[in-house]
Amino acid sequence: MYARDKQPSLDDEGGLHAPPELTGWRKAWWWFDFIILVKLARLRFIAILALIGVVITQWEWLLANYDKWTRPAASATAAAVDIEFFCPMHPTIVRSEPGQKCPICFMPLSKRKRGSSTAEPLPAGIVSRVQLSPYRVVLAGVQTFRIDYQPLTKQVTAVGTIEFNERGQLTVAARVKGRIEQLRVNVTGQMVAAGDVLAELYSPDLDVTVGNLLDAQRQNNRELLAAARVRLTRWGIDDDQLDDILARGSANATLKIRSPVSGHVITKYVREGQYVDEGMPLYDLADLSTVWVQAQIYEDDLAFLPAIHGSPVEFDQSLEVTATTRAIPNETFRGRLSFIYPHVDERTRTVAVRFELPNPEYKLRPGSTARVTLQIKPQSLRSFAQLDNDASREELTKGRLLAAPEGAVIDTGSQQIVYRELSPGVYEGVAVKLGPRMTGPDHVDYYPVLRGLSRGDRIVASGSFLVDAETRLNPAAGSIYIGGASGSAQRPSSTVRPSTPETPTVDDDGATSEEADRNQIEESLATLAPDDRKLAELQQFCVVLPKSRLGVMGPPVKLLIKGQPVFVCCEGCRAKALADPDATLNKAETLRSRSQKLEAP
Repeated sequence: MYARDKQPSLDDEGGLHAPPELTGWRKAWWWFDFIILVKLARLRFIAILALIGVVITQWEWLLANYDKWTRPAASATAAAVDIEFFCPMHPTIVRSEPGQKCPICFMPLSKRKRGSSTAEPLPAGIVSRVQLSPYRVVLAGVQTFRIDYQPLTKQVTAVGTIEFNERGQLTVAARVKGRIEQLRVNVTGQMVAAGDVLAELYSPDLDVTVGNLLDAQRQNNRELLAAARVRLTRWGIDDDQLDDILARGSANATLKIRSPVSGHVITKYVREGQYVDEGMPLYDLADLSTVWVQAQIYEDDLAFLPAIHGSPVEFDQSLEVTATTRAIPNETFRGRLSFIYPHVDERTRTVAVRFELPNPEYKLRPGSTARVTLQIKPQSLRSFAQLDNDASREELTKGRLLAAPEGAVIDTGSQQIVYRELSPGVYEGVAVKLGPRMTGPDHVDYYPVLRGLSRGDRIVASGSFLVDAETRLNPAAGSIYIGGASGSAQRPSSTVRPSTPETPTVDDDGATSEEADRNQIEESLATLAPDDRKLAELQQFCVVLPKSRLGVMGPPVKLLIKGQPVFVCCEGCRAKALADPDATLNKAETLRSRSQKLEAP
C-alpha cells in the first residue's frame, strides 16, 4: 500500500522538474501546463499591469516616435525646402505643402521664400484691419452702406409750458371818476372780442364836458367844440358815440368802456354799483391770438442755436419750430424761436428759451405743456463753416452733407471708428472726424463725416461691433499688420471652414452674389482715372492670377513696366509681376488682345 502511494503518477508534479516516467510530448505538455496555464498566472497579471503603466507614462514619447516612423517621405522633403505657400488676399493663410487652396476665398496659394513675408504697415488713420470668412460675415450679419451726400437737419427737442404772450396782456382802467352802472362782462375767463362793451360808467364830470360840447355846437364855436371833443376822446368815448351825442343834441348819461383787444378776462376788479377813481383797474385782458412756450434746453445744444444780439426781434425769423401738445397730440403747431435767455441755470445746466406760436381757434391753452422741436439746417451751423472740400461746400448750400449711419460708428471715447470694406471679407477700421448727430431721410440718424472717408466708400452699417470684436477677441486676425494689435499677447486664430451655399446669396441691396461681384467691380474701377479704367476694363484679368477678375479684390494696382501700364488684382501680385517684366507685358498684351477679339463683331 505504501509502495503504491510512493509510485510516481501523472498527477505528481515532481516539484520543479517533470516526473521521470514522462517522455516526449507528454513531458513537453507537462512543462507547458506548469509554466503557462497553472503556476505563472499571477506573473502574467503582473506583467500586463506593468505594460499598461509603461504605455500611460510614455504615451507622448510613443506618439512622437509613431509620427516619425509613419511620416511620408514627400512631406519631409517639403518641410526641408525653404519654401512656403500663402494667400495674397488673406496673408494669415500660410501652408507648407503645395497644391492647397485658401479656405476663405478658395484661391490657389502662391509660393514664396519662407520667412520673406513682412508685415504691412497700416496707413495713417487706419487703426486695424481684419479678414473674415464668408461664414463669419453671414454669422455677424454684416451689411454695407455706400457713403454719399444726404439731406440732413439737426433736431433739438425741448419740453416747455404754454404761457400768455406778454405783449398781448393789458389792463382796462377807468379814465374818469364815476359809478359802475352796468357790467356787460361780469365773469372771469369770459372771451371778448375787440370793441365789445365791457361796462357802462356814469360820471358827473362826463356830463359837464358833454354839455360843453353841445353848447359849443349850438354857438358854432369850433375851438371849444374841438377841445371838448378831444377831452371826451381821451376818456374813452369813440367818434361814433360822439357823433350820436351831437346828432341827438342831448347828453349821454353813461360812458361805454370797450375792449381794445380780442381775448379773455384774466381778472375782474369791480362790481356793479361800485364807485371808481380815475386810473383804477377794471379788467385784466389777455390776447390769445399768439402764445409763448417757455422751455429748457441743455447747454450742450447751445452751439446749434443762433447767437444772442440783445433784443428778441433780432433773431433769425427763418428758425422755425414745431410743437405738439398732450391735449391735441395729432395736430402740429408751427412757430419760431423768439428769445434765448442770457444765463444758464446752475442747478439744471439748462438755458431757458422762448418760442412764439400762433394760436388758431385758441387751441393752445396757457398752463398746459408742449413738446417743441427745432429743425436746424446744416448751412446755419457754425461747425460746418470751414469745410475744406469744394464739393462738400457746394452740397452744404443745398443742405446736404457726407454722412454715415449711426449704426456704423464705434465710439471708443478717445476716437470714433468706422469699418470700411476694402474687398469682400476684408475690412479696415478708419479713424474719422464726425459732426453732431443729425436726422436724415426716413427719420434715420446720421453722423456728418468731416474727415476720414470719401464719397463712394462702402462701410459696415450693420454688424460693425461684431467686426470690431473680431479684431479684439482674435488678435491674430487683426494684428497681422503693423499697428493692428489690440493687445500685447497674440493668440492663434482657429480656422473656420466657411459654408458655401448652393443658392445665390443676396446682399443688403437685394442683389445676388453675381450681381454683387459686378457691382464691386464697377465701384472698384470707378476709383481709377478715366484712361486707366479703359485699360483695366480691356485687360479684365490679373496678369499673375489669370482667373482673378480685376476689381473683385478692390481697386486694381497699377504697375508701370518699361513705361507701359499693367494692372494686377492686389498688392500680393506686385512682386511676382515685377520679377519677370517681359512675361508680364506679354501676358497683359495677350489679355487685351483677347478682349478686343471678343468685342469685335
